[in-house]
Amino acid sequence: MDKIWIKDLEIFAYHGVLAEEKRNGQKFYVTVSMDVDLHAAGMTDDLDKTVNYAEVCELIRRTMQEESYDLIEAAAENVADAILLAYPQIKMVDVIVSKPGAPIPMDFDTVCVDITRGRHIAYLGIGSNLGDKEAYLDYAVDQLNKDEYIQVTKVSSYIITEPYGDVEQDDFLNGCLEIETIYSPQDLLAVINDIEQGAGRKRLIHWGPRTLDIDILLYDQEMIMEDTLKVPHVEMAKRAFVLEPLAEIAPYAYHPGYHKTIIELLEILQNKKD
Repeated sequence: MDKIWIKDLEIFAYHGVLAEEKRNGQKFYVTVSMDVDLHAAGMTDDLDKTVNYAEVCELIRRTMQEESYDLIEAAAENVADAILLAYPQIKMVDVIVSKPGAPIPMDFDTVCVDITRGRHIAYLGIGSNLGDKEAYLDYAVDQLNKDEYIQVTKVSSYIITEPYGDVEQDDFLNGCLEIETIYSPQDLLAVINDIEQGAGRKRLIHWGPRTLDIDILLYDQEMIMEDTLKVPHVEMAKRAFVLEPLAEIAPYAYHPGYHKTIIELLEILQNKKD
């Protein structure tokens, strides 16, 4: 991927844990590299087809000076977020915030943090079997789109499916979404849990009825096995009500555990039933 670099942008700001740092301020230096396709700009010599680095510099300055953070980690995080939110054509950004005047009673050149943040493609499963099921699924899509860190890029058809598990309950309405997000998987999980709660979701019975269920099915090609989050979703390859709507919007999305596309997993599951 092509890159635009801004190196050692000098900014006077008021970040630090100590009171005198917030009172007196000091110089910080910010370096960013931005992954962006520059081919069209190079071929046309058109500023509109690239990222205006002068504008990015002003955005960095404003972000560094609008707030006073205890940590340069927080400053770097907010610079990265500001750039990604302002420029959707930037796929990835690396931000280095240097603090040469850090209060360290030793000889040193500088102290810095270096973070990389970017856009990610995730696939979500949504389902409901209580109340106005379609309205709950539409609510999920709407709430996700209202979050500035998320863009819903594809929505499958909604399909009626029999409930999964041993609990007697009404049929489900299920669908799948493709989203682009700058959230980490863990932060995305927190967001969708909040959306579920906003729809009145209560986790009382395992595999029980619910107003709204949202699952992270895939997140890029990451494999995550944590107590609170497992990606790819551990049951997705066994569930036609997941694979069918997912194959509608992303038939060639790749499952990093099974090393197969979604359409291949669906064909395997269908053949088992025949």
